Amino acid sequence: MIQRVLSGRYELEEKIGSGGMAEVYKAHDRLLARPVAIKILHEAYRSDVEFIERFHREAKSAARLSHPNIVSIFDVGVAGNDHYIVMEYVQGATLKKKIQDEGPLDLLTAVAIAKDIAQGLTHAHANNIVHCDIKPHNVLMTDDGHAKITDFGIARAVTESTLTYGGSVIGSVHYFSPEQARGGAITPKSDVYSLGVVLYEMLTNRLPFTGDNPVQIAMKHVEEEPISPSRYRPQIPPMLEAIVCRTMSKSPEIRPSSFELVQELSNVEAALSVSNKNDPDATKVLPRTELPSRRAVRQGLGTQAQPEENSPQTETESRPFYKSKIFMVSMVFVLMMGFGVGIFAAVGKVWNSEETVTVPDVKGKQLALARQILEDGKLRVNVAETYDANVPAGQVVSQDPDVGKTVKSDRLVTIYVSKGGEAIDMPDLAGLTKSAATERIQKLGLNLGSVYEKDSSAEPGTVLSHDPTMGTKINRGQVIDLVVSRGEPKVETVEVTQKVTRVPNVENASLDVARDGIEGRGLYVGSVTSQESTQAEGTIIAQYPSPDAEVELGSSVDLVVAKRAEPKPEPQTEPVHEHEPEPQRQSTETQPAQSEFPEIPVDVPDREGDRQKER
Repeated sequence: MIQRVLSGRYELEEKIGSGGMAEVYKAHDRLLARPVAIKILHEAYRSDVEFIERFHREAKSAARLSHPNIVSIFDVGVAGNDHYIVMEYVQGATLKKKIQDEGPLDLLTAVAIAKDIAQGLTHAHANNIVHCDIKPHNVLMTDDGHAKITDFGIARAVTESTLTYGGSVIGSVHYFSPEQARGGAITPKSDVYSLGVVLYEMLTNRLPFTGDNPVQIAMKHVEEEPISPSRYRPQIPPMLEAIVCRTMSKSPEIRPSSFELVQELSNVEAALSVSNKNDPDATKVLPRTELPSRRAVRQGLGTQAQPEENSPQTETESRPFYKSKIFMVSMVFVLMMGFGVGIFAAVGKVWNSEETVTVPDVKGKQLALARQILEDGKLRVNVAETYDANVPAGQVVSQDPDVGKTVKSDRLVTIYVSKGGEAIDMPDLAGLTKSAATERIQKLGLNLGSVYEKDSSAEPGTVLSHDPTMGTKINRGQVIDLVVSRGEPKVETVEVTQKVTRVPNVENASLDVARDGIEGRGLYVGSVTSQESTQAEGTIIAQYPSPDAEVELGSSVDLVVAKRAEPKPEPQTEPVHEHEPEPQRQSTETQPAQSEFPEIPVDVPDREGDRQKER
């Protein structure tokens, strides 16, 4: 491969890197006489047309970006069977190599690097481009210590085809956002989460989540809270730890935007710089004249200095200043003042120990922020965990002493942090009476939702089914819907006295529960259509006729079921050329990146169709 020339312009010089998807070469651009880096796809991917199209499309989309903290993409092309991307050549190692070589990075250095990455992401997000694979391996360090994000194009192609290509970017799972792990919609906040993981690693030289396989690690991103970085490195200031916790929040709404993150990191950077300047333990260089001799100190303390042998002194000889009486008196005065200041500080400490403070309110706040507020209020913090389905994981549920209490400073305050709802297996409620099922639901810490009636040979009030079904993993506090028996229908009475009925309200219920509720009123389900919605997938978002409408027995009820919203395509862009046009360019239409974990389609059984066949 070396000594080849691509497209008559790019002369390959040496291989400088290799990964699961491509190899990277240092090359010389003959046209512009400059060094460049060229990424060439492995031979294994040449036959996959879909992957190749995505590779070119996303690379061209990323080529629109121009920022000091982003590796520029100059060209995209094909030479024979080789598909390549021409990029800016950066003389330096990756951030991953820097972390491995230096261990936990200096606080100021870690903040500066994170700020560089956040600035690059701010520019990308402003241009509607999400990287989707932020990790130290995709950050290059320049000789002057600045960070540059790379792999914008190939990262997006990979995230759409991971499983198809054998999981060749498994390492990225350590930096996944929870929504990527779930196969949900990717947003700029996904990049912010990944940057939070990178910052965590820079500060502690540890990954927040590890496991035996990629799926296990991905689920930890979804379900578990990382260990506080200050546990590994107590020197991390609360202000910086709060940023790490916010960026790694399970909820994208809590995370800052990339622009807000730049501002927050700038504040921490300024605070750390000032702290370093004012650090009394920092190394300082003092002039030699500022350091008195031991003999002068002894004289200042009143010790009689012994004349040196063979060095007689006469009163008429001029003495150095440090041997003068003025200097001795000054030293005694300084020592006395220092002794007095020490006594004053000790007394002040005892005095301050009796100082009282009011306990601030930290309920509902993230752990790191709550800790910072209490410590700033001259209080010590003890953290305990508890299950609470009504409070998001990582937020404070309660505190002891409570809000507004007056306590002595340095008092220990215990804060109880939510672990979310405790996961349990849904029990089988079928066969129980409605009252017994309700009591069981309440004892398990669950909530009773809608109760639908259905004609059945079972005793009236007997639970026939429920949603979620038996064995499903649920959290305490979750809502449970029941379908109970109304008893056997009285055909004679219905035919004589009841020709109309009311349509039950089945909105927000699952399709199976809705069908049971509708059929229990002597109606049947008509058409079932799907519509994009933010509501939980597979639940009813609309029904026709509307709830409580009077209809004749045997009428049909049409249902609309929620489905996941498809991401919208990005606007069309022009292909990138630099000086030399390239014929037959691929389409520059962009497409949002998807997760490395494929979406699992939900098959809604056409039970109505089966009923029609039976009829």
